[in-house]
Amino acid sequence: MQKLFVTGGAGFIGSALVRLLLAKLPECHITNFDALTYAGNLDNLQGLDERRHHFVKGDITVRHDVLSALTADTDAVINLAAESHVDRSIASADDFLRTNIFGTQVLLDAARERGVRRFLQVSTDEVMGSLPEDDGAYFTEHSPFAPNSPYAASKAAAEHLVRAAHHTFGLDTVITRCGNNYGPRQFPEKFLPLAISNALSNESIPVYGDGQNVRDWIYVEDHCRGIIKALETGRPGSVLNFGARNERRNIDVVESLLDVLGKPRSLIRFVKDRLGHDRRYAIDPSLAEAELAWLPEETWESGLQKTIQWYRENKDWIARTRSGSYRDYYKQQYGTEVGAS
Repeated sequence: MQKLFVTGGAGFIGSALVRLLLAKLPECHITNFDALTYAGNLDNLQGLDERRHHFVKGDITVRHDVLSALTADTDAVINLAAESHVDRSIASADDFLRTNIFGTQVLLDAARERGVRRFLQVSTDEVMGSLPEDDGAYFTEHSPFAPNSPYAASKAAAEHLVRAAHHTFGLDTVITRCGNNYGPRQFPEKFLPLAISNALSNESIPVYGDGQNVRDWIYVEDHCRGIIKALETGRPGSVLNFGARNERRNIDVVESLLDVLGKPRSLIRFVKDRLGHDRRYAIDPSLAEAELAWLPEETWESGLQKTIQWYRENKDWIARTRSGSYRDYYKQQYGTEVGAS
């Protein structure tokens, strides 16, 4: 039986990956290691096969926690544990540096100590900064790092540590990057779930600046299928970008979901732009397509329909999740509830 150690597996992408791993790899056993900070949610793990999925509450920055949970027969570590929200990193970077940088090094050290076969680091296109607004430029695996937020800088530093572990110690590593994920169970501080839940309640939807910022959107299960392929067949030491070739302006994203929901566009409310807001992200996924035989299965339209349907059917989940502190946090920091990408 293949034994996998997934960090951050109670979060949005992490829980989607855990579910897909259990479905796609019937012989795998997963240790799901998560600190259950504000974005980690045990509700995301409901219904999983407890014979093949074992949850451990722990902090990746605490060496004892990690070494206690990571067994010597583990085949791979998949690191999704991260502080991930740009606005929070602008307000205070401390947690981002601690978790995203130091935590990654703790995991790398533990993986070497336990003799883990492969270490897969899930990163972000934001490490490469912002692209020109023309549609001829794309991020590739060789694009230079140019992070423009504390969050992006912390993820870039984590990538450097993973590369160093491969080069210096010979650890079998793979780094994956992706654009904006969307789909079920995404914490509602993020742009799309905030917009959907607000629209369902006929509340205004905040959009940063002029709404012209462009993001490359990928349905979360498509991203997770790419991670699994990279885990299974990615070259040691490689970096792989996953994108759905689906660039959308933020204003177009909001208008699309309002149209699907039959809600008026008057719900859109433009708010003061984020500090250092990157203008455009766009990913060239050609390498992953060629080396992994990976392609996204969802279109923007089909993925959006699935996402909206899940939030319609899970209003209790939204209510429980939104009862946390993030509303007060944003009102204190920005005078508004901001979830714009």
